[in-house]
Amino acid sequence: MFTLALAQHDFLVGDMRGNLTKALECIAQARAAGARVVLFPELAITGYPPEDLLLRPGFMRQTHEVLAELTAAVRDIDVVMGHPWLEDGRRYNAASWLRDGRVVGRYRKQCLPNYAVFDERRYFHPGHEALVVECGGVRIGVLVCEDAWEPGPARQARDAGARLLLVLNASPYRDDKQPARLAMLAERHAETGLAVAYCNLVGGQDELVFDGRSLLMSADGTVSGSGPLCEDALLMADFDAGSGALSPRQWPVAPSQAAAEIYAVVVRGLADYVRKNGFTDIVLGLSGGVDSALTLAVAVDAVGAERVHAVMLPSPYTSDLSRELAERQAALLGVDYRESAIDRAYAAVLDQLSPAFGGEPAGIAEQNLQARLRGNVIMALSNRFGWLPVATSNKSELAVGYCTIYGDMCGGFAPLKDCLKTRVYQLAEYRNSISEAIPREVIQRAPTAELAPGQTDQDQLPPYDVLDPILVQFVDQDRSIAEIVAEGFEEATVRRVADLVLNNEFKRRQGPPGVRVTARGFGRDWRYPITSGWLESGNPRRP
Repeated sequence: MFTLALAQHDFLVGDMRGNLTKALECIAQARAAGARVVLFPELAITGYPPEDLLLRPGFMRQTHEVLAELTAAVRDIDVVMGHPWLEDGRRYNAASWLRDGRVVGRYRKQCLPNYAVFDERRYFHPGHEALVVECGGVRIGVLVCEDAWEPGPARQARDAGARLLLVLNASPYRDDKQPARLAMLAERHAETGLAVAYCNLVGGQDELVFDGRSLLMSADGTVSGSGPLCEDALLMADFDAGSGALSPRQWPVAPSQAAAEIYAVVVRGLADYVRKNGFTDIVLGLSGGVDSALTLAVAVDAVGAERVHAVMLPSPYTSDLSRELAERQAALLGVDYRESAIDRAYAAVLDQLSPAFGGEPAGIAEQNLQARLRGNVIMALSNRFGWLPVATSNKSELAVGYCTIYGDMCGGFAPLKDCLKTRVYQLAEYRNSISEAIPREVIQRAPTAELAPGQTDQDQLPPYDVLDPILVQFVDQDRSIAEIVAEGFEEATVRRVADLVLNNEFKRRQGPPGVRVTARGFGRDWRYPITSGWLESGNPRRP
């Protein structure tokens, strides 16, 4: 029997000394638990993705120094560690097999992803050779992340004599990712017949969240272990060289419900953004609507109620119900709550603008002015107390521009940025299934920005149960207008939505980062030009 450990942990980008300390702690724990080898995630020395830090000579120099220090410290256990490697003027995404103070083998990642959120070809050269090392009487191959998604590297390792594959991963979350991983492992097994231990990174890094959920697949093709979701863990497993069976030792179980999974990812993303960027507290505007209500619940779960500050910012059009619901939720969750009415400031600015506006009827300028005054208050509190300002916008609003730049879009982070409005409702219901966190009336009331008398979202947008499916197809799936219309949607509505998406790139580009939960979030994997003469609808571009 051969025992291995998977260090499913969070390694902070750029913090090589801190990552070294964490790695040494994991190694000591694995050795004490009887492991023969401990497997770390992809680029664990530097964290993933280090992006253009890799272009700095001093960064690469420190990477080599820390790796050398780690190598010298390894005793009585083998370590497979992910790290960047500079050799002959070329950088590689590498993994080193360390044993008793020396490097017994180094693997260079062969398949470099350059799609969606990945752009590894900007930084790395591909490797070409397999690495197979004998450990405890077992010949073991090493792959790095994308190498497992292509058939070549696994076959290469099998042909070099491997009976077990260790895969180092920094695989970020999206809402269909775990089924895709399982399908990938099944394909590799069908091609090679090898057992696989898949160790994934965990933790939030800007808009990406690495969800962990490391996997074991035995040589008979069964998934024998699935690690916890968004939790740091040292996962122990036993490998039977005779049967090829991988057996987990009491691995925690990840939730299977989609809403539970996404909620955990959003909470982890916000919590890590706060902690890793040196904040302690969060401040947000609480409107009495479902977006800010869900954001408040996420914030409390991320950092604790004692470190969350909710501000109701009533304008002349804010209803008594909104004020009542905001205050009730704040009391329910036990957060610091305050009101700061913008009526006087709004009247003063309108008076100042009156000569310039020239008596024109009130319209979008007056509505956006209220949102921007609210944003000013939130940012002022952030500046005064050092709190992280959190925006509450959802993906539906950001997609079609139903949000105010420098207003409700302002903030340092937007947890719901990649959650469509219909998903916001699902997450709110899920959170209430754990404990009451959002008043029922908040979820049931018609969505409204309350920037004009009697206003509701559906005055200007299609119903969300129509809008969101169109957005999924146009944004996430790159489907054409004709293809979407063929699914039964009204052509005029589809054309209008498509135009709104493309015309509002300038807003999204200036918004805060937020947690990515879909295959096409507005961020690293959405790179549309702001200045463009093309609209798929064929309508004239805005002047």
